[in-house]
Amino acid sequence: MNDSTNGPFSMVQMFWGNLAARPLRCFLSIIAIAIQVVLILMIVGMTSGVLSDWGKRVEGVGADIVVQPPNASIFFALSSAVMPQSFGDEIEKLPGVDVVSPTLFMTDQKTMMVVYGIDYDSYKALGTGFIFRAGRPFQSPDETIADDIAAQTRHLKVGDTVTLINRPFKVSGIVVHGKGARFYVPLKTAQDILGVENRVSVFFVRSKGDTAGLRAQILALDPHNTVRSMSEYVSLMSSSKLPELRPFIRTMVVLGILVSFLVVLMNMHTMVMERTREIGILKALGFTRFEVMEMLLGETTVLAFAGSLTGIVITFLAQAILKQTTPSLPILISPGWVLASIGLALLGAALGATVPAIRAASFDPVDALAYE
Repeated sequence: MNDSTNGPFSMVQMFWGNLAARPLRCFLSIIAIAIQVVLILMIVGMTSGVLSDWGKRVEGVGADIVVQPPNASIFFALSSAVMPQSFGDEIEKLPGVDVVSPTLFMTDQKTMMVVYGIDYDSYKALGTGFIFRAGRPFQSPDETIADDIAAQTRHLKVGDTVTLINRPFKVSGIVVHGKGARFYVPLKTAQDILGVENRVSVFFVRSKGDTAGLRAQILALDPHNTVRSMSEYVSLMSSSKLPELRPFIRTMVVLGILVSFLVVLMNMHTMVMERTREIGILKALGFTRFEVMEMLLGETTVLAFAGSLTGIVITFLAQAILKQTTPSLPILISPGWVLASIGLALLGAALGATVPAIRAASFDPVDALAYE
């Protein structure tokens, strides 16, 4: 057969002919593949975004070193207050220390938001301090400072009352985000709420310049504690460096491929049954088995690309909407994962189309032409 019959242009013509004849089925296939792409990109994007945002906020505290209890989680929401506050006095006596700030973490069980109980003076001395958009620092046990993203999300202004850890707090000030938490309360108040007098979750430490030397000095005080430099801590805020998250992400990817595979398999199987006579005519005209498979897989590839592009558009649209409606939920979508989602969509679609395509290619022309 000549190239005009078997060429790419002919394949595209056949695809659009199939699309025009079966628009609903093709549309559902595109949507199913788009769902796979959205599922992968949103799950990975949310995971990466939350980790990246958390790392940047902790880095924004201004400390050089993070001192945690033995076997403490890098996720502060999972940390417990088991360190004596007096240990901070020992750290402060070390020659390489500039500032030590004891901090207690509380997790709001309803929102899973981490609230910092801080000593205001030492905490602001770690870095550039808080930049207030409105209001002032807390001055009483029942006051809180909120960052601007939390205030925007909850529609708060100075003087409003917000419930944190099942307790009402008056918003005394709203600050620029990026200094650790979304909400800050007095350290003593946090200790009273959790019933952990003179206990803290972490010590943020700023060195006088020799971070590595100071880290060694802190470990010498108590080698059982977890002492990380801030650069080390931030480097851990990546899904690729957290083995606990890999099975979750892989499971979501496999589910996405499975969705694409099953939908394309059912679609292609039904399509092959409906087009048995058409395939018989093509083989009678001289189409080889390979050319029949190429035609069917080519149609699937076009559907997969259309579904992938649709899924990418939906994902970025959802990202833009969530950025406006829920600014506290960052979504980070990398170009690498966009390309990976397209590749995975093609893989799932190809796997789903292969068996029906092989079956169609094996049709005997005489039997196919006699098929009713």
